Amino acid sequence: MIKKLKSEIIKSHKNKRINVFFLFLLFAFIILIFSKLSKTYTNTLAFEINKKNVPDEYIILNDSAKLNITLTTHGFKWLKYLTSQPKITIDFSKDIYEENGFFEWNKSASFLNNTQFSSEVELLNISPNKLTFKFDVNQVKKVPVLVKANINFVPGYNTANSIKAEPDSVIIIGPNVIVSKIKALETQPSSFKEIRSNLNEEVKLKLPENTADLKFSAKTVKLKADVEKFTEGNLDIPVSIINKPKNITLKYFPKSVNVQYSVSLSNYSKVTIKDFKVVCDYSKLNTKQLFLIPELVKQPSIVKNAKINQQRVEFIQIK
Repeated sequence: MIKKLKSEIIKSHKNKRINVFFLFLLFAFIILIFSKLSKTYTNTLAFEINKKNVPDEYIILNDSAKLNITLTTHGFKWLKYLTSQPKITIDFSKDIYEENGFFEWNKSASFLNNTQFSSEVELLNISPNKLTFKFDVNQVKKVPVLVKANINFVPGYNTANSIKAEPDSVIIIGPNVIVSKIKALETQPSSFKEIRSNLNEEVKLKLPENTADLKFSAKTVKLKADVEKFTEGNLDIPVSIINKPKNITLKYFPKSVNVQYSVSLSNYSKVTIKDFKVVCDYSKLNTKQLFLIPELVKQPSIVKNAKINQQRVEFIQIK
C-alpha cells in the first residue's frame, strides 16, 4: 500500500514537470511567431484588378488582367495578403484613358502614392507599366426561353395548354459579337413523372459557354402547367372534299367521320362540331386509288390526342 502511494506521488510529480515543459515550449513558440511577424519583409504579389466606374455602355473583355506589386511591410500585414486574394482598384473615370480603340492604364507617381495602401505599407514597384483593356459596346437583347421537359401524367390527367416558362424570355447584356449569336435559351432537360396536380418547378437555364462577359436577367425559370382530370369525347364531323376539278361530280360515303379526343372535364361542354374540320384532298388521289383519305385539319387547342376513327372515304365519280 505504501509502495503504491509512493509510486503515484512520483508519477504525479513527473507529469507536472512534463506539463510545465510543454507550457514553456508553447510560450516560446508564441514569442517566436510574434517576433517573426513584427519584422518587415519585401515580396511581390499578383493583385487582381477591381474595375470601378466602367461606363455602362461598355464591357471589358480581358477580365483576367493582374498587376504584380512589390511591397515592404511587417509580417502581420503579409499574413492578411497571403490568406486572401489581394485586389487593387482601378477607377475608369480617373485612371483610364481611351486610345486606338482600347482603354489604357499607365503607372504614375500619383498612383504609386495613392491611398489604397496604409502608411504601414511601402509600395516599391508595379509591373507591368501599362495595362491595355479591350472593350466592346454592350448589346441588350431579349431572347425566348425554350422549354425542354418530359412530363409523364397519371392516367386520366393532362394539361389543357402547353407547359410555360416564367419568365418566358430573358434579357441578355454583353458584347455584340457574342450576344448577336444567341437566338434563344433552353431550359436544362427535365423529367417529371406521375404528375396529377399543377406543375410549378424551378429549373436552370442552359447558358452558353464562357458567360463571364454576359449578364442575364434570369438564370432560372419556373415551369408551370395547370393539370386537370381528362375524359374522352367523340363527335361526328362532316367531311369536305377539296381541290376537286369543277367538271367532276363525286358521290362519297360516309358523309361524316367519328373524331375521338381527350379534353379536361372543365372544358368538355365547350367542344362543338364547329371546332373541327375534316377534309379529303382530291389532288392527293392516286390514279389506282379507289378511296379518299380523311384528314383532320382543324381542332380546338383545348383538346388532346384527337384522331379520326375511320381512315378511308369511299367515292364514286359521276360523269
